[in-house]
Amino acid sequence: HDLISDSNPSVVANGVAALSEIAETSGRDVMKISAAVLQKLLAALNECTEWGQVFILDSLAKYTPADAREAEGIIERVTPRLQHANSAVVMSAVKVILAYMEVMGGANADAIRNLTRKLAPPLVTLLNSEPEIQYVALRNINLIVQKRPNILEDEIRVFFCKYNDPIYVKMEKLEIIIKLVSERNIDKVLLELKEYATEVDVDFVRKSVSAIGRCAVKLERAAERCIGVLLELIKTKVNYVVQESVIVIKDIFRRYPNRYESIIATLCDNLDTLDEPLAKASMIWIIGEYAERIDNADELLETFLETFEEEDPAVQLQLLTATVKCFLKNPEDTQDMVQRVLDLATEESDNPDLRDRGFIYWRLLSTDPEAAKMVVLGDKPVIEDDTYKLEPNLLNVLIGQIATLSSVYHKPPEAFVVRAHGRGSAADTGDLSEGIDDDEDEEYEDENDVDEGGEGGVDLLDMGGLNINEPKQVTPSAGLNADLFGGGGNVSQYEPVAKMTKVCTAEKSGGIDIMAGFRQGNSTIKKG
Repeated sequence: HDLISDSNPSVVANGVAALSEIAETSGRDVMKISAAVLQKLLAALNECTEWGQVFILDSLAKYTPADAREAEGIIERVTPRLQHANSAVVMSAVKVILAYMEVMGGANADAIRNLTRKLAPPLVTLLNSEPEIQYVALRNINLIVQKRPNILEDEIRVFFCKYNDPIYVKMEKLEIIIKLVSERNIDKVLLELKEYATEVDVDFVRKSVSAIGRCAVKLERAAERCIGVLLELIKTKVNYVVQESVIVIKDIFRRYPNRYESIIATLCDNLDTLDEPLAKASMIWIIGEYAERIDNADELLETFLETFEEEDPAVQLQLLTATVKCFLKNPEDTQDMVQRVLDLATEESDNPDLRDRGFIYWRLLSTDPEAAKMVVLGDKPVIEDDTYKLEPNLLNVLIGQIATLSSVYHKPPEAFVVRAHGRGSAADTGDLSEGIDDDEDEEYEDENDVDEGGEGGVDLLDMGGLNINEPKQVTPSAGLNADLFGGGGNVSQYEPVAKMTKVCTAEKSGGIDIMAGFRQGNSTIKKG
């Protein structure tokens, strides 16, 4: 604490680093920041090394300002760090500013708006770095746009993928594009995503097609345009594009029921190209849900039933439900089919989920068809937009961990770090060995189970009352037949059982199989 008041900025920075490490290992807040200490830290911030600046900024991020005015004053001193050449300093400065913006609240709307404009350029600049730094920056930006989407709402173009971006950078950019898409920029985004869907990387193409569907789920007014793009992609007849399109169209149907059923005919034309379980299950769900609008729904389901036993469990479950839906909507033409499916599900299948669902449907249909209609054909909840899928509390924790591994994993530190103070009394005793992994502890204990001093030994061989601390003396005359473990009894009485082998078959010996074997007992070999 005394070193923080030193006149040398490097000493201040290293003092902060030491206190931060002590706080991490002990679990106690030893970094007490008073008004005087705060001024010392802010003064040292401009003069110490870049890594010293990171330590000071991280400490400031944990400090809670007394009021909005103090928060604004600290932000003014920290803002120049946003132009630093080191990306770690930039991200730490962003973390401090985001934390203090919460303290400023809604009363300072103009100040918040100005800070929002200042945060965008440094984040965009990070995307001109090496791919690895880009990826870390994108993972952090992913959190930032969930907390404050307006920071980068006008910068969506910088997240469009370049031809030479690595796949992991492209995937992360797609996630951010979906989060930033709005009715103002949807047309540009759809053009871009349509272009990505013609790339050669299959995973990237799938993610791009999925992104189009997620845009439709997110933006109701743009859903029709998104469906138009998906239909264009289906017409390309590229197998994996068609399959991914079917999957996302199912989600669009669930988001906007009874609005875009006119495209079902196009989907049915591509039924033969579906070979992936998820795509098949999605198509079967569509057929079952809209069976009354598809003239040959039962025939389409019949094509899947031919290979029912070989299908993936997800496909089998959807087939069972879709067939029951068809039966409830059109009982006359589908009675044989539903009987066949229920037989397959309940008698031929080993899958307990499928069997149980089959029995439930069978009981419902046989006892109360009206109840079956309520259960199977009842209104389903409309799926929600999952763009901002992190829980608010978790998001706040991760925002406080920007520029650390937590912001890359999108998990709180305790989910992947075992700290010493989290292991019983390690913090009190200062015993660093408490931080050793559980597996290492168990190995160490296994190796040391036997007491070297010979006291309190363990009966490893489970000899039943044998005291291993009093070894039996073996007399020289006992020779090889001596009972080395002192268990008592005459060892010569034990003879191993011979392993018998067939030496003559019944055909050759007149109807009897002849078996023979050899064993060793009392230094002689005997025939069994």
